[in-house]
Amino acid sequence: MANTDAVADFINQNRSLTDVVDSYRGLSESDKHWQHRREFLLRNIARFPERDQLLALSMVWSNHVYSPALHERVTAMAEGIEVCDAPVFKTRDELMQKQKS
Repeated sequence: MANTDAVADFINQNRSLTDVVDSYRGLSESDKHWQHRREFLLRNIARFPERDQLLALSMVWSNHVYSPALHERVTAMAEGIEVCDAPVFKTRDELMQKQKS
């Protein structure tokens, strides 16, 4: 409940910014989907003066959360594409295991 109150307070205090964010809602976005993506946008908008990147990140996040099937679909669509020099991330456990060796 406190999270909802914080978002409501932010919206009330930043009406013009909220109106801008509301203009980013997709025509086919459900109320539930939009509510969460909107919060993501509002929480991060100050960190991204370039709105296109923030909008792209919000779609990646929301589609990851709401549609695991979409992830499978795009993975299949990308079959055969070779990405060179992609970053490789190690978990904390992998790093700790390497130190023990």
